[in-house]
Amino acid sequence: MWLDLINIIEMPGSRKAFECQLDTELMDFPSVESFKSAPYAKGEVVNTAGLLTLKAEIEADMVCTCDRCGKQFESVKVQEVELTLADNPEDDENPDIYVIEGNGIDVSEILETAFLLDMETKFLCTEDCKGLCEHCGKDLNEGPCDCRKPVDPRLAVLGQLLDIE
Repeated sequence: MWLDLINIIEMPGSRKAFECQLDTELMDFPSVESFKSAPYAKGEVVNTAGLLTLKAEIEADMVCTCDRCGKQFESVKVQEVELTLADNPEDDENPDIYVIEGNGIDVSEILETAFLLDMETKFLCTEDCKGLCEHCGKDLNEGPCDCRKPVDPRLAVLGQLLDIE
């Protein structure tokens, strides 16, 4: 969504509100299986003494895969975003500042990038997910497995002592 900022660039104290849906095809993330609905962003660009700041809230309703047990679960992510905008091409080298192109910005592109950069590194169905047994593959959230853990080869001789009756 293109947001024209011509009316607020030169007017300190002015603001421009926006609402938009983000493109899920561009928001590919390994643990996110699908979006139940397109992520929605609502916010405004504010001119504070000549400094433009984009403030927004992004809400996404997702179906994710747990990185420990592999189960699918639903997750709602609400993200607050506050970014600095500049119309000076010299600021192009600073990754924390987004450069205004002409008289506006592509709000969707900026918010999609901010959303992906803020994603969790590990998606878990619950904070205390125990995952799968590394030997038999049983879901440890449903209880302990019955498989016998292999003995460290360095300790195998000691295990033979315990087997003597």
